[in-house]
Amino acid sequence: MFNRFLRGNSKPAADLPEVPDVTPRPPDLREPRLPPAQRLTDKWPVLHYMEPRPYDMTRWDFRVTGLVEEDVRWTWDEFTALPQVEITSDIHCVTHWSRYDNLWRGIHVREILSRVKPLPEAQFVMVHADPHYTANLALSELDQDDVLFALDHDGAPLTHEHGGPLRLVLPSLYFWKSAKWVRGLEFMDHEEPGFWEKAGYHVRGDPWLEERFGGRVRETMQQARSRALREGRRVQR
Repeated sequence: MFNRFLRGNSKPAADLPEVPDVTPRPPDLREPRLPPAQRLTDKWPVLHYMEPRPYDMTRWDFRVTGLVEEDVRWTWDEFTALPQVEITSDIHCVTHWSRYDNLWRGIHVREILSRVKPLPEAQFVMVHADPHYTANLALSELDQDDVLFALDHDGAPLTHEHGGPLRLVLPSLYFWKSAKWVRGLEFMDHEEPGFWEKAGYHVRGDPWLEERFGGRVRETMQQARSRALREGRRVQR
């Protein structure tokens, strides 16, 4: 669906400033502020493949599973009773638009991490969202200062079309990674592609490296060595 929005307009690679390849990308390395081939807008375009029906909030829940000390489930009232923060950040859509200075209010990701306590072997996270949507992340990308589960945007409750009642906001990656209608996290020791990644979108999605398509799932050093042994070669540090 989104492919029709993805037209060229990129500068030749030789004209782009050199950007370090880092994960996660901290705010001081998100330069230039407007990533390559992006256009600034004051609007907030609505783009998604499918959306859930309106929620019965008495049945809504948020679940954390996988490689954590204990699986956790919150009801809507329990989740929204967690401490809240306000964070201002830019967003960058893979379809070439960017919007500056978005004010979010919600639950910081570290409020969740501090309660579920991921196990040491948890290196990756699958974000689960409605309807039947997933997005893959490295845990280090999720665990950043400016990542939160947003309830409000620019002083108003997040609307349904923009992912309300709850949306993940992860400014260091293209905005499809900030899953709408988010319902849970699954902590994993390996990476699997999510919904759009299976359709060809980049497994990481760094806007400053223009990672719109392609890429391969990332591995821990132990996984890379195991694969190399199967393939009859060595992995260099």
